[in-house]
Amino acid sequence: MTPDPHRYDLDALRARLLDERGGKVDDSIPTLAGADPGLCAIALVTPDGTARLSADADVAFSIQSAAKPFLFALALLDTEGEALDRVGIEPTGESFDAIKLESGTGRPPNPMVNAGALLTASLVRGSDTAARDARIAEGLAAFAGHDLAVDEDVAHNEHLLGDRNHALAHLMRAEGTMQVSADDAVAVYARACATLVDVETLAVMGATLACGGVNPRTGVRVIPARVARDVVSVMATCGVYDGSGRWMRAVGVPAKSSVSGAIVLAAPGRMGAAVVSPPLDAQGTSVRGRLASEALSDDLHLHSFAAG
Repeated sequence: MTPDPHRYDLDALRARLLDERGGKVDDSIPTLAGADPGLCAIALVTPDGTARLSADADVAFSIQSAAKPFLFALALLDTEGEALDRVGIEPTGESFDAIKLESGTGRPPNPMVNAGALLTASLVRGSDTAARDARIAEGLAAFAGHDLAVDEDVAHNEHLLGDRNHALAHLMRAEGTMQVSADDAVAVYARACATLVDVETLAVMGATLACGGVNPRTGVRVIPARVARDVVSVMATCGVYDGSGRWMRAVGVPAKSSVSGAIVLAAPGRMGAAVVSPPLDAQGTSVRGRLASEALSDDLHLHSFAAG
């Protein structure tokens, strides 16, 4: 018998997680460095739009790399699939910000690493940075079901201090892969990463992917089903960077991690989920978030490859 997610005790799970003290808060920018290491929140959203929430579910945080699946989706939509020719879809076995492109093509290896997200953000519809910022804001709001604010300090610092992102953008410019200026690409991506969400909002966004591109709260089709399928597939293989294989073995649910400690999960046809807890492991994945995801997968029978 399949467990009922509407009855799942997220606060009991959260209480168990709080005993875990491992990991380190990201310190790449001041706002992230100042995050509360004790923050821990979990949300589930089912296809009928119902949410199950833990304590602290209303605490806002910047979405950071958890935006990458949605940027990929918007790029696929706005380029009518051409983005699949512009960015690879293979896992790298390297860190999220590795200075590396595909040999022979100059493409980013996949849209879940920084190089790929810089490119996909540059491919969304818009004639300049302001237009692409507006398009991304509109798209993320459609996934969430409501308008989303941006933390301007985070956006500024991501742009100012993102030296490796600037290096990646210049490298793609040199390879002829990226058509906009390097500075414009980094600015647009930084602003997308600075979008503010809470775990309920992020779980709705994951549920929109899990429901084949239809937002379960608004009923609006945000992206075609094929785009949702492509995005979730790449999340499964690349969403947790060089830990993606271990993640799919243990959790078995397509997911995307982020340096803010957030993880968004999309279990196709079943639910979207999100966890946030800032301390990260060596792969840049929330320590408590990984444990929460493993527990949800086991308890709610979410593993993609489990029989029966």
